[in-house]
Amino acid sequence: MTLTFNKRKFSSVQIIVFLYVASVLIASFLLWLPFFQLPGVHLSFIDALFTAASAISVTGLNVVTIHEVFNQRGVILLALLFQIGGIGIMTLGTFFWMMLGQRIGLEYRKWIATDHNRPTLAGLVELMRNILVLAVVIEVAGTILLGSYFLIAGYHQNWYEAFYYGFFAAVSAFTNAGFDIYGNSLHDFSHDYILQTIIMGLILCGAVGFPVLIELRNWLAHRRVGRRFTFSLFTKITTITFFLLIVLGTLLFFLFEREAFLQGKSWHESLFYSLFQSVTTRSAGLSTMDSSILTTPTVMVLSILMFIGASPSSVGGGIRTTTLFVLVVTVASYMRGRKDVKVFGRELVDEDIMRSFIVFFVAIVLVLTAVISLMWIEGLPLAPVLFEVCSAFGTTGLSMGITPELSSAGKLILILMMVIGRIGIINLLLFLKKDDYAVSYHYPKERIIIGQ
Repeated sequence: MTLTFNKRKFSSVQIIVFLYVASVLIASFLLWLPFFQLPGVHLSFIDALFTAASAISVTGLNVVTIHEVFNQRGVILLALLFQIGGIGIMTLGTFFWMMLGQRIGLEYRKWIATDHNRPTLAGLVELMRNILVLAVVIEVAGTILLGSYFLIAGYHQNWYEAFYYGFFAAVSAFTNAGFDIYGNSLHDFSHDYILQTIIMGLILCGAVGFPVLIELRNWLAHRRVGRRFTFSLFTKITTITFFLLIVLGTLLFFLFEREAFLQGKSWHESLFYSLFQSVTTRSAGLSTMDSSILTTPTVMVLSILMFIGASPSSVGGGIRTTTLFVLVVTVASYMRGRKDVKVFGRELVDEDIMRSFIVFFVAIVLVLTAVISLMWIEGLPLAPVLFEVCSAFGTTGLSMGITPELSSAGKLILILMMVIGRIGIINLLLFLKKDDYAVSYHYPKERIIIGQ
């Protein structure tokens, strides 16, 4: 007798989502083990799950204090989890696959393209190699800089401890994970501008996007030999939007806090407080101050910046900077009576415009649903709940202090938002998408009244 099995072929998006979900679950069980915890610590599974989701989504929201719960093995495990979420599960998978001498086939290339949001399959293996090399170089450089500085500045008395803390801080900053092992983020370093500058540099390298870093490296190589290099439209849009948001965030933070938190502070204190909080909203989550004492306008601005998030194909989450840019220029083009959208001598593709509006709409619905649900379940006011939800969705990790006090249901809502923020709205929609089917007919088209 012959048995026939109906095999369902999973799409590349579904496989990637399954891999990330499986990684979170496996990491949860590992962090739950006493082997990775300090003696006498009791960590509930929901808190282990939250910590794992926060680490792999490189968010940084915490329900426990890392240095009070995890031993050195647990801390190193967290740093490894940052790599899965930061540089991508397929980048690491490609590295190990190539180490085994295996060929990267077509199906595997589709998974890579999905994980890194690439429209084509060309050059993906080279892209993975470049990303891995860049990540290693930046993290090693960050570890050396921070470890040496911790030792020279006297923060740690021996080289092992200095470089141990430097390694974790460098990886956390570059991957925008936002975790710390000091217990209060960077509050103790609020007046150490050298340390803050190094951390901000690492944050920017991770959040600006790997394609931008690769093109910048290629530009430097071309410049050394006197050859002309043209940046792609993606890099131009990403870079301009990315740094404009940082400038805007800095100015608005200073404007709204100059008579509050920044009152009585010197110009350099005000500058670094404003600049660091703006930079960290790209997706980093490290902070030099207590976010719970900010004014409501500042909380709203930081929530919007976290909702926007980092650049595509970076370590960050949110709707991404290019989505915001496309939304703005499309509306501006419509206001000028144009039916197409032109930027930097190029015309945007209609499909990309539609995807941007879809991402924005779905993200708004998800965030509002999470905010309303948390307010109903936890009985908390709007501002801190919105701040926490946008932090989770943008995989940022800034907190007003309410996350550790949430119920299990509230924590599950934030876990879901963190995972969605990591895999992206487009992948979420494609994951839920039904199989395509051919349409052999069309209905008559009819105009409707829109907007007024």
